[in-house]
This record gives sequence, C-alpha cells and structure tokens, in this order.
Amino acid sequence: MKAWQLTRLGIEGLELLEVDRAPLGPREIRLRMLACALNYRDLLMIRGEYDPRLQLPLIPLSDGVGEVVEVGAEVTRVAVGDRVAGCFAPRWIAGRPRRDLIRATRGGPLPGMLATEHVCDAEGVVRVPPFLDDTQAATLPCAALTAWSALVTHGRIRAGQTVLLQGTGGVSLFALQFAVMHGARAVVTSSSDAKLARARTLGAAVTINYTQDRHWGKTAAAHTEEGVDLVVEVGGAGTLDQSLRAVRPGGVIAMIGVLGGVAPTVALTKILMNEVRVQGILVGPREGFEEMNQAIATRRLTPVVDRVFGFDEAPAALRYLESGAHFGKVVIRVAD
Repeated sequence: MKAWQLTRLGIEGLELLEVDRAPLGPREIRLRMLACALNYRDLLMIRGEYDPRLQLPLIPLSDGVGEVVEVGAEVTRVAVGDRVAGCFAPRWIAGRPRRDLIRATRGGPLPGMLATEHVCDAEGVVRVPPFLDDTQAATLPCAALTAWSALVTHGRIRAGQTVLLQGTGGVSLFALQFAVMHGARAVVTSSSDAKLARARTLGAAVTINYTQDRHWGKTAAAHTEEGVDLVVEVGGAGTLDQSLRAVRPGGVIAMIGVLGGVAPTVALTKILMNEVRVQGILVGPREGFEEMNQAIATRRLTPVVDRVFGFDEAPAALRYLESGAHFGKVVIRVAD
C-alpha cells in the first residue's frame, strides 16, 4: 500500500512511500481509504509544534473515511462494505475523558489516515450518514464533533440563545450549522467581508469584521441583552480577552483552539466576578460522534468543503490550509 509518512518535521518532511500492509488482528478491520480531511492540529503536528517528542516516522492526519474491506474473526460492530470514519481518540467510547484514552489519538501518536489502507480496532470507528459523499463524510471526526461537543454536549445550546463563533474554519462553520439547527442566533467574526457574506448565507444572524472593529467582543455583546450565551474560542491567547467581553454572566467559553497563542494575559476577575465557565473541548467520545451523526442524518446537514486535493497533492493541501484562505474544510481524496 501507499502512505504519506512524516520522516522529518515540516511539510517538506512528508514522503509518499510504498509500505507493507499491516496484519489484521481478530478485533481489527482493514479500511480502503476514500478521503481524509485536514485540521489545524495536523499542521501543528507536522511542524513539531504540537508534540515536540513525536516519534517519527508517522502517517499523519486524524480524519478519514474508508470502506471496510476485511474484518477480523471477532468483529461484529461493522461488516465488509460499510463506510466508516475513524474516531479521533479511538479508545474513548463514552463517559468522562481519562488520560490514557485522550492521549491515544490518530495522527499522533497513533498512525494517521493519510494512506491507501488503514488497519484499526473495530471499536474505534463509526458508520457515516449515507447521504454524504466521501469528501463530506471525511470532515466529521474532529471538526464536526468538536463543534457538537462545544454547543450540544457541554454548551447545551437552546433555541433563542446566542453563540459567538470566531472565523470561518471547519469547526466554526460546523458550529454555525449546529447553532442554526437548534434555533440559536450566531454571531460570526472574520477578517474577510467575502467570507462573512458566505457565513450569512449559512444562517449567521450577525457578522463582524474584526480587522475593522478592534472591540468586536463588546460589539457582539451589544447584539444581546447581557452578552452571548456561548463562545466557541479558537484563537486562544489572542482572542480570549474579547471573548470575556462578549460572554454574559454565567455564560460558557468553549476553548477549542490556540490559533493566537497559548499564554493569554487576561484579568481573571472577568471570569470570577461573572461566573463564566471556561470549558476545554478535546473533540469527544465515540458516543457523541454517533449521536451527532444521527442529528446530521435527520436534518440532512451538509458539511462545507472548500477544496479537494488529490492524494499525491497532500503537501499542497497542507500549505493551502496554512495560508488561511479556506472557507470550511480542506479535503484530500484518496480513492475515486
């Protein structure tokens, strides 16, 4: 089989190699990979910024969808011919996170999905909604489930509430779609007026260009009575202060990204005196993935795919993600 392997840190360290097929254990399945989706975490992992102790070589990418082509003797959850996506943390089935479960993640330290085949435990996959094509289905494991965990599992979003979403990357656009699905109002920020216009076509109620409005947190709050009910925080250090200005007393900041750094300088009294809950989000368990897929299938929600690259174009796909030009998800098609 063919696989992209990271042999040294950096996008230039990716090599497309012919590798041996992995043997199949009694509880494992073999997938013929169909498509993979990129996340910012993948870029950080490849650069060596996510895990400095990363063991190389590594097959990268957390997200992928494939067709089951072989099953072990003890497998009953899935069958040959099923189309499934791998869970980000394949051993985290349900319940609270445990250190041993959330440290075993695809695309580092476990092998990722950017290969023509992938062998894994049958417990660590879920069937994907049949109406989605392969490139759309590949976007679900990380970006979609992270947004679902932030809004639904932890945020318990309800109709009539307001959410603040930063940017128009994969997680933020899924959060926008889930907010609209639940009857909530979405405030979306971006540095691009063109992207904000596209966000409005997806249902954004309010849009703010943060390069033109340095006090966008206060502006977002002004569109509510006391502030937004929930913030999907992707900027980290660079945006947390504005998020605290936007959120209402007793509201929730779902911390899911660190695009703007990891060491914020904020007045902790803004959290303390307003009883704001800052909730870390690390994607979610298989149980949440299955629940989300049921909702997606029922409402026929279609993921926003910005651009699809060929399997041999993986480095170009990563550089495109790195550029920040995308609106939604960047996907690599592995098989036709």
